[in-house]
Amino acid sequence: MIQRRTDLALEAHALWRERAEDTSALPGVRCREEERAGCPITRVDILDRRGAEALGKPEGHYVTVDLSALSRREEDSFARSVEAVADELRGLMGDLPPSAPVLVAGLGNRAITPDAVGPRTADLTLVTRHLTDDPLFASFRPVAALAAGPMGTTGLESGELIRAAAERIQPALVIAVDALVSRSLERLGRTVQLSDTGIAPGSGVGNHRAPLDRGTLGVPVIAVGAPTVVEAATLCADVLAQAGREDLDPEALRGAAAGVIVAPRETDRQTADLSRVLGCAITLALQPGLSLRDVEMLVDG
Repeated sequence: MIQRRTDLALEAHALWRERAEDTSALPGVRCREEERAGCPITRVDILDRRGAEALGKPEGHYVTVDLSALSRREEDSFARSVEAVADELRGLMGDLPPSAPVLVAGLGNRAITPDAVGPRTADLTLVTRHLTDDPLFASFRPVAALAAGPMGTTGLESGELIRAAAERIQPALVIAVDALVSRSLERLGRTVQLSDTGIAPGSGVGNHRAPLDRGTLGVPVIAVGAPTVVEAATLCADVLAQAGREDLDPEALRGAAAGVIVAPRETDRQTADLSRVLGCAITLALQPGLSLRDVEMLVDG
């Protein structure tokens, strides 16, 4: 059977259930569904080594926010999407002091639309580190933002740039934003995953780089990701299964589809929507004294 590739913990959990003989429970994993601001929420907690090995992901908390309402342009869907993501991000931040500095790192290549979520989110995050000495901004949290860029244009791994910035400004928290890979076309542009486990840049497309986590940066790292692409071989395998042709050998597809990543035709709009939601949500989570209207005015102004 072909290995379906996904960065989403809820999909990894679903894949385990598809393969397991006993689907009643997975030792070391807790999964539950909720709703926040009208957005469906799925929480997957990987509690120990057994769960980590079963799902192929580090121990930690994974929160998936469904933004399908935004893709359907439902009334107030943008505000509700921002509220849901911001609230979940605050939950992962825990009791971080309001004056503790934060570094927001946007990963990816802004020249490739499905990979531009990270850099565009960094562009749309309110930065304040250079302003907090001004009495007018004394109540703001110091926030810096960095769009690391791909190694091919900088000659530096994104992790090297972010580590250098972290050593210089000494943040209490790093929020790393990146595009992800999903196994499902239906989740592309409609999903955000947040986790407290850090992130491995490029892992979704098989371009593994040094991880960004507490071990490499020395501070907590919250990963914020949005799936924008699906692997072609994974897509073909799922289409065969939906057509009832699981008797065909999907491994034959891997050679023809090796390295092929698929994005939907509306990826431009989806990337713009996701980046704006994430930029506003991160700013609201970090600056609780602001409203969404304030954030839009300051970022757009």
